[in-house]
Amino acid sequence: MIKPWKWKTCLSLLTTGALLLMAGCGSDSAANSDSKPKVVNVFNWSNYLPEEVIKQFEQESGIKVNYSTYSSNEEMLAKLTASSGVYDLAVATSYMVDIMRKQQLLEPIDLTKIPNFQNIGEDYVNQAFDPNNENSVPYLAGNVVIAVNTDKVKTPIDSYADLWKPEFKNSLVVVDDMRALIGMTNQMQGKSMNETDPAVLAKSKQMLKELLPNIKAFDSDNPKSLLINGEASVGFVYGAEAALAQKEVPAIKAFYPKEGVILWMDNFVIPKDAKNKEAAEAFINFLLKPEVSAAISKEIPYTNPNKKAKELLDKAITDDPIVYPTEADLKRGEYAGDLGDKVTEYDRLWNELKSSQ
Repeated sequence: MIKPWKWKTCLSLLTTGALLLMAGCGSDSAANSDSKPKVVNVFNWSNYLPEEVIKQFEQESGIKVNYSTYSSNEEMLAKLTASSGVYDLAVATSYMVDIMRKQQLLEPIDLTKIPNFQNIGEDYVNQAFDPNNENSVPYLAGNVVIAVNTDKVKTPIDSYADLWKPEFKNSLVVVDDMRALIGMTNQMQGKSMNETDPAVLAKSKQMLKELLPNIKAFDSDNPKSLLINGEASVGFVYGAEAALAQKEVPAIKAFYPKEGVILWMDNFVIPKDAKNKEAAEAFINFLLKPEVSAAISKEIPYTNPNKKAKELLDKAITDDPIVYPTEADLKRGEYAGDLGDKVTEYDRLWNELKSSQ
């Protein structure tokens, strides 16, 4: 005869076993769905997305953001090519989107999963580098400007050519950006920043070599810091970096050089074979919310293609011609384009220049 307490124990064990068996009989897909970690692996420029925005997305969506950074489009392309399937979302400048599309390195983006795409202004969609936005969604846009600490520099500056003045020896901070630096010297010769004529490129190479003694640092990640702390008195930097530097040091003034204006637009892309494509699309849609996009612009003051977000920004940002160029400056502006096979000439020029520092 089984004693009452033993019977209760046996019944408990039988009940537990039955429950475990029932759980085990559930569908594999449901089990996998519950156990599968919700993540999105993001690859972006340094200092280009506020940490609090990432945390807000994680809290609202339950999706973990693994965040990695790079310092140039070329670095990004090299790492994506060498690590297929590692990243779910990246940010690429317009010309790089064109290159990656042609090399079939991008997944198509399902815009039906991104209803906030409707917030993007008409001037920023359906661009030549990606008609119909099949592979890209605009993030932020901007320019490259000259920033001068007027407390340190009394000589008037209004052109690229002024950067070569001997008085600026070891006092420039410039973006570590092949297309911007070569583009600058091409424009100084009255040519397109995308010029591929060997004679023009040879001249650009010589000009940049002559500029090296004046360059204290190549820095695309945080060039404003050298301007703010006074280590550099002049910068050839991204517009938002100049605007942030001026906020800290009012004596820093920025302007577009008379030879031309270098413009760019960065875009969200989903790399080929991304393992968490839906999570990437959910993250894009979150970042395009007007209030979220505006929060990004308040901390990182680049031109925002999100028209609904722009309505939420202070006039101090939207009226700043360095952040939002005038029509006249835009007409003088030029975007980097796909160079095709000629990009190897730019790579060679750039590598030789950097190795001679």
